[in-house]
Amino acid sequence: LSWVPLLFLGEFIMLGVSDRPQLEMLLFVLILICYIMTLLGNTTIIVVSWLDPHLHTPMYFFLSNLSFLDLCYTTSVGPQILVNFRSTRKSISWAGCVAQLYISLSLGCTECLLLAVMSYDRYAAVCHLLHYTAIMSHSLCLQLVATTWLCGFVNSTVHTILTLRLPRCGRNQIDHLFCEVPALLKLACVDTSDYITKLFTSSVIFLLVPLVLILVSYGYIGAAVLRIRSAKGRFKAFNTCASHLAVVSLFYGTGISMYLQPPSSHSQDQDKMLSLFYTLVTPMLNPLIYTLRNKEVHGALRRVLGRNPSTKGT
Repeated sequence: LSWVPLLFLGEFIMLGVSDRPQLEMLLFVLILICYIMTLLGNTTIIVVSWLDPHLHTPMYFFLSNLSFLDLCYTTSVGPQILVNFRSTRKSISWAGCVAQLYISLSLGCTECLLLAVMSYDRYAAVCHLLHYTAIMSHSLCLQLVATTWLCGFVNSTVHTILTLRLPRCGRNQIDHLFCEVPALLKLACVDTSDYITKLFTSSVIFLLVPLVLILVSYGYIGAAVLRIRSAKGRFKAFNTCASHLAVVSLFYGTGISMYLQPPSSHSQDQDKMLSLFYTLVTPMLNPLIYTLRNKEVHGALRRVLGRNPSTKGT
């Protein structure tokens, strides 16, 4: 554990886009907007799902977890990026970088698994409607969510330790916007092919395997929806599932581009934009995608906002 003392010594310099001040100012404004909208949108979903009894269902339990996860995910990187954009010395402490790396990686892996769990919930709701309540019991929902969080943090612990143990020979300038595994690997002054293989294997487990499960689930869902005789029923089922598929496409598409493609296939600037997309843009869009056409959420919002405090408890 010779790397432990390094957590409290020195700092990293985040190069980001400091060589292009105009782009830096533009990104500052865009990221600030994304962050504020993420806070408002995801907090609204959590509060409404908690306050309205009509939304006390497995679907909204998982959606609330996704919203909480996105809040934490964005907060783990967003504020630090904004501070560096407006600072002359764009740095982050060793301890801060390690915390950022560990938390963002944990939450990213957790979201990969949580989206797969949410697809299973939709599969059970559409394909086994009569037994849905029995299948998606409260205890099972809690177990599934706890498992996703546990797996995400265990995987992050392993990769954070492995990344920190790589010798850097005094290098401390990260050509990225925040502390992320691919960016930190470029500081290593030794052959990292063995670790890259482990990272690739882990990425397959947390990106491709859940994605395959999601596609299989929606294959069954699509077949079941086509058997629904009512056009209104088909539309409602497709509308609910389309929201989840949109989130899946945004999150997994950028994640796979970042972690499962050879580094030579895209530039450093592309890496930065991809990272911003799945850590800041996708969490902002999730509440909009899930609620924009969701009549249940619209009704819940009207009920919650329309409550009269003076009649509370009557």
